[in-house]
Amino acid sequence: MHKTSTLIMATVLVVASFFLHRLYGYISVTIAVMLASTALAGYPVVRKAIGALRYRIVGIEVLVSVATIGAVIIGEYWEAAAVTYLFLFGGYLEAKTLEKTRSSIKALLNLAPETARIVKNGKEEVVDPKSVVQGDRVIVKPGERIAVDGTVEDGLAYVNQSTVTGESLPVERQAGQQVFAGTVVESGYLIVEAEKVGDQTTFARILELVEEAQDAKAKTQKFLERFSQYYTPGIMVLSLVLFLFTRDIRLSLTLLVIACPGALVISAPVSIVAGIGNGAKKGILVKGGDVMERLGTVRAIAFDKTGTVTKGEPEVVFLQAFDIDRDELLGIAASGETYAEHPIAKAIVGYASERLAQDIRIPEETNPIPGKGVVFVLGGKTYLLGNRALFADHTVSLEIHEPAIRAEEELARTVVIVGSTERVLGFFAIADTVRPQAKELLKALKKIGIRHVVMLTGDNERTARAIAGQLGFDSYRASLLPQDKVSALKELQAEYGTVAMVGDGVNDAPALATADLGIAIGGAGSDVAMETADVIVMSSHLSMLTHAVGLSRATVRNMKQNIVFAILVAVILLAGVLVRTVDLSFGMLVHEFSVLLVIINAIRLMGYGKNTKL
Repeated sequence: MHKTSTLIMATVLVVASFFLHRLYGYISVTIAVMLASTALAGYPVVRKAIGALRYRIVGIEVLVSVATIGAVIIGEYWEAAAVTYLFLFGGYLEAKTLEKTRSSIKALLNLAPETARIVKNGKEEVVDPKSVVQGDRVIVKPGERIAVDGTVEDGLAYVNQSTVTGESLPVERQAGQQVFAGTVVESGYLIVEAEKVGDQTTFARILELVEEAQDAKAKTQKFLERFSQYYTPGIMVLSLVLFLFTRDIRLSLTLLVIACPGALVISAPVSIVAGIGNGAKKGILVKGGDVMERLGTVRAIAFDKTGTVTKGEPEVVFLQAFDIDRDELLGIAASGETYAEHPIAKAIVGYASERLAQDIRIPEETNPIPGKGVVFVLGGKTYLLGNRALFADHTVSLEIHEPAIRAEEELARTVVIVGSTERVLGFFAIADTVRPQAKELLKALKKIGIRHVVMLTGDNERTARAIAGQLGFDSYRASLLPQDKVSALKELQAEYGTVAMVGDGVNDAPALATADLGIAIGGAGSDVAMETADVIVMSSHLSMLTHAVGLSRATVRNMKQNIVFAILVAVILLAGVLVRTVDLSFGMLVHEFSVLLVIINAIRLMGYGKNTKL
């Protein structure tokens, strides 16, 4: 029978028995209705109790079943009907309110793409997303959900990526850019080449991780479960001892009911599920209750530099020309870097492409010099582009321009010099620019209780010092090899306790493993991030790290509130039983009410950080 139907029928019977008892007392009809109510509401309880006992588990259902059967035996039919009904009704309300804590997770499940539109034999076909294979061309129209991870082949669209990255505003996507399954094209259209399909997509991995996270238990939760294994049988023994001393069967049965540890057992998992659901909605994946609990105790955070507090993409931030037109210098440099694959070369070519009206010319000859730069011929003239060593090899003096070059280097910038075999024509200052939210992030972390924030980088001392000073790190360590970062983290753990390591999830695997918590920023699409990190912030927005730490602390605080409340209610009820002011039905009513309050308190976590914007 459906739970709702059972509850409705039980409600009718218990209300009828209440009025019959009030009007006529314990007559045959009244007793029959009460027993019918007890049987209907108590059947699911007894069935669960028997099932648990088969596995040698003495749970709440066993206590309620024993109390109910005992009440019937001693002729307390109304108490039996009231206890079973209240337990049934409480369970129904618990299930409904628990659904609320899982609402964000359920919402994610509902956002999975149901169809895919592919091009096959020159025609469009709507198919099941599971039938799409790598290399298929997927067409996505306005309002449709993208069914694969892939690269845009053609089209221009604004895509809502909130299901993956948590970003609230749509982002523009065009040819050459990556898109993710589960995201929605709000306007425009896209033709996407499928690269990851089915269970391999980022969205599918997110769902898998969130579902696994719900099953991964926090230490507190594990302790409470172990405690309940001994507590429940202990209560039965205590109830028996109480009966032997008092010979009051009603008192002993009441003790069984009010001692049910329902609120205590549920206090930790309901908070954890609500916290994980909130994080998932924001694009923050926390791999389980244990991780959520540990994240809430972090006292120091170490940041990798490249790709974390910086963008990880070199940019031209300054151009200096000496006795030559800036555009002419830019054109010469871009020509020299045309065939180079180095990130710095790409930065120069990209900078030139945006600013030059004419096309970049192709050099007649190109001779890359590893570790120094490139020598190339353009328009019959030889040019040099690189570092000091390259110009020293060709006996071109830098003395006059050395102060300007050093000034840029002191700002933690890489200087690329451009010149002929006769003189210096100018230079580029290139930097891995810091993320705009980085400075505010460090301030926000301090406000929520992080005691020490340190930057660990393999970059040189000068660059590390400049960036650490600019952003406000408490300390920094430069020129670190992977094993050096591990040593640095161990020192931080010895001094501060729980330490988190924040990186891009691609490098520094030893450091992420050594830290108490590994946090990956910008994990969307990264398999490495999803495998190695404990916490994955899907977007590259650093503000979400503050949300993650704050959410974990709110979750731990909420869990502690629930535990204290559950224990307090149990103590008060126990005292009430011993002074004979709490009866069976009232004890069950308070028990169910306490469970609901614990769940409602956890639901508050769903609203944490509603004003947080990306």
